[in-house]
Amino acid sequence: MRPPARPAGSPRTALSWLLAALTTLALLPSWALAQTAQAAAPAAQNHTPASTQAFGLEVRSSDEDIRNFLTQHLDLQRYRDLSDLDEMELTRLLREADVQARELLGTLGFFKPALRWTHDKSANTSSLGQVQVEVDTGPAARISEVQWQWLGEVADDPDSRAQRQAIEQQWALPVGETFSQNGWSRAKNQALRQLLAQRYPWGRILHSLALVDEPNNQVRLWLTLESGPAVRLGALQISGAEKYGATQVERLARLPIGQLYRQNDLLEAQQRLVTSGFYDSVFVSLDAQGNPAQPSVKVELKESLRQKWVLGLGVRSDSGARVSAEHTHHSVPGLHWRSVSKLSLDKDLQSASLDLLAPPDASLWRWNTSVKFDREKLFDLPLQSQRWRAGRTKLGEKIDRSYFVQYDSARLQGGVQAQRESISANYGWTRRHFDSLPFPSQGMGVGIELGTGVTLGSQSEPYVRWLVKGLGLVPLGSSMGRLAVRADIGSVVSRDTANLPATQLFWTGGDNSVRGYAPNSIGVTDATGVTAPGRYLAAGSLEWQRPIRYKGQATDWESAVFVDAGAVADDPGQLKPKVGYGLGARWRSPVGPVRIDLAYAQALQKLRLHLSVGFTF
Repeated sequence: MRPPARPAGSPRTALSWLLAALTTLALLPSWALAQTAQAAAPAAQNHTPASTQAFGLEVRSSDEDIRNFLTQHLDLQRYRDLSDLDEMELTRLLREADVQARELLGTLGFFKPALRWTHDKSANTSSLGQVQVEVDTGPAARISEVQWQWLGEVADDPDSRAQRQAIEQQWALPVGETFSQNGWSRAKNQALRQLLAQRYPWGRILHSLALVDEPNNQVRLWLTLESGPAVRLGALQISGAEKYGATQVERLARLPIGQLYRQNDLLEAQQRLVTSGFYDSVFVSLDAQGNPAQPSVKVELKESLRQKWVLGLGVRSDSGARVSAEHTHHSVPGLHWRSVSKLSLDKDLQSASLDLLAPPDASLWRWNTSVKFDREKLFDLPLQSQRWRAGRTKLGEKIDRSYFVQYDSARLQGGVQAQRESISANYGWTRRHFDSLPFPSQGMGVGIELGTGVTLGSQSEPYVRWLVKGLGLVPLGSSMGRLAVRADIGSVVSRDTANLPATQLFWTGGDNSVRGYAPNSIGVTDATGVTAPGRYLAAGSLEWQRPIRYKGQATDWESAVFVDAGAVADDPGQLKPKVGYGLGARWRSPVGPVRIDLAYAQALQKLRLHLSVGFTF
């Protein structure tokens, strides 16, 4: 027989309901207590008496930095909120505060200060009154003597004499300089960095002493530096080179066995490997566990993906929305060169390009070839151009060089359609000497382009084209920022440039030339009223960049005031500059410098906004 079905009120169901009911009853007292506590909390808060400080504290000094320094670091500040502090305990705390204040001032080089403490018990601001301290620091102590001691190979090696002399001559606390604890620490660290930078990476500070002569308000310094052995580089220990091989790493690193150690050589090798594009991260260091006189050089790599796609959406200040796509292949099958394909589209400019770059040879020269197609609208006139290039290039930390053969073709429609072609041999040289990239604060850069070629078609005309660019950053001080001075000058030397492609002549105007004007809007106006490129170019800019501070601290923003001028003509005597000037802001963004400029074009009497990202020279 089949068992009967369980009814809705079965024992199992009743038991479940019973357990649920008991659980609910058990939770009710806790819930009620919580609600009571929440209701009582505001009432308790409303009846709590307002906390008052036990005493007030004021530091008085004619030097604002001293006043802020003592106010921030005196331990006495911590006891102001104690409700059970009495006068006897406060008196003891004031004695301790006097000792601590003198020690704090001593770290700044003031060893004979005059401190006057007063306690106004009648002040109503606090329960124990107001405490004041008047500070007269007196003169800062000065360095009376600096004693050096050298241990290790650096002491006897005649080849290290110049290094020792440079460290001593560039010592940051010479005789007569005022003493401070921070200055003493910075000076020691600087001397050690100079020792470690060349020959002696295992150097250390063995002993240091600053002896204070309080009666004479002077300080005597002793410093002992131990160099360890002079170091020459050992073999490379490469890890992570799987896709692109160790040979390429050795060529890019350029750290031969037996070379005398220089810290900059390792940093430059690391930079070469990073900028090659084949590696996402690189770390170059000495093997501290190996032979101290000739340690191995460890090169730790993380290789880039063999292929990479980058899609982008952006806005150009002159032509609105833009879409772009870029594909990189680090080892093209069969060729083993790197290829970079780019496509960029917006309202006024459509561009497509392909670049092929060979691995570097033993001297870091690389073969490269490229092709680029552009269609650009200039004042409602389309310019169609193409460029084919093949040659060699060598990119360095400070100097870039290249030589190549180039074919240019351009068609500018302006009343009469005409296609112009040329072939040329070119050489480019760029030198950068900036303190830091991509956010330089001082330095200079110079770029030179030189080419000679011949026009193609029914009439062949030889020509020479040259262009020189310069940028200088002149520091004015930490609070005043810097001046940026830029200049471009160039010309095309030829009997007749009528058959020369427009891309081999000159225009100016835009974000990186004369702000306030549209890109390539400054040129030569021909008989039909069209602005065409010209044979001669002269442009320059003067810009004052100043850091923006907030509460006394420098921020990632800078202000800029600038004036630009540029001219293009077919005759040097007709170079009449067009001027733009305005205000701007600079932001140290994670992707590089961002420039925002509002410029006024004097010739057009119009304002124009310019946006750009990155520092390039």
